[in-house]
Amino acid sequence: MHEESELVTGEAVVLDLRVAKLASRALAMALDVLVQFALLLGAFMVLAFAVPFDDEALFLTLLLVFVVLIMVGYPVTFETLSRGRSLGKMAVGLRVVRVDGGPIRFRHALVRGLAGFVVDFWALGLFGAVAVIVSLCSSNGRRVGDFLAGTLVIRERVAEGPAYAAIGMPPGLEGWAAQLDLTRLPDDLALASRQFLARFRELRPEASHALGWGLAQQVGNALGTPVPPGVPPWAFLAAVLAERRNRDHARAFQAYAARPGFPSQPPAPWPAQQHPGQAASPWSPAPRVPAVAQPDPPTPPSGTPVPAENPFTPPS
Repeated sequence: MHEESELVTGEAVVLDLRVAKLASRALAMALDVLVQFALLLGAFMVLAFAVPFDDEALFLTLLLVFVVLIMVGYPVTFETLSRGRSLGKMAVGLRVVRVDGGPIRFRHALVRGLAGFVVDFWALGLFGAVAVIVSLCSSNGRRVGDFLAGTLVIRERVAEGPAYAAIGMPPGLEGWAAQLDLTRLPDDLALASRQFLARFRELRPEASHALGWGLAQQVGNALGTPVPPGVPPWAFLAAVLAERRNRDHARAFQAYAARPGFPSQPPAPWPAQQHPGQAASPWSPAPRVPAVAQPDPPTPPSGTPVPAENPFTPPS
């Protein structure tokens, strides 16, 4: 089975998705089945005490309703609310996404849940034999429910590789980014933007522009602000992500500073005259170093054009 998917978007961009292997999917499924059978056991015990013993038809009817609700409703509810993760997938680090890499919705989760109950696992699936056979025959490990819903199971937690380069604030966008309401930015859209900024120089120019502009439009719609005129898509996304990171760091520092024992404000600086051997205070200002006069840069000969600096040069 391939480690990465071979899915291609409409802009001819190969998606960098780590496809979940059969073993990890089986482990996630086993955990979900344990949760489902625990819920079924609880429902059976409730019905045994709530339904009269002489009404067997009512007992079997309610039991069948609970079986369908738990076996189908459990994965549909969790995958819809958590954007593609059940409890088992959360524990293993898997997520269900669309074949184009986007998050799934209720209709995708419903199709997967119904197909899983009827075809892949229980009713006609021979306790998962159909799902295993179809997954082994698929290059991306997709079962029948994935083919019907147009979905794919990927790994979110992968082995550590080269870290993403730090995203800096493009010049001139600091004040604009400081006024944004970044609480409306979804995490999956922020992750897609970060992945684009890490690899957009490797794409073809037309594909990079099309994909970056599409992401910039999605981010702008989520934040309720358009892309500023004259700002390239990569600079818009970099400004949003850099401001989001700076605010996260500021909140983390405030939470750390609020712990007991952390001084609410720095003490008064120590006097400049200190006794020999006395350590410098961490709150004292750094000593001033006299400035050293720097020689003037050489003047270019007359007639030599001076290149204008581009404020939106992509990061190297």
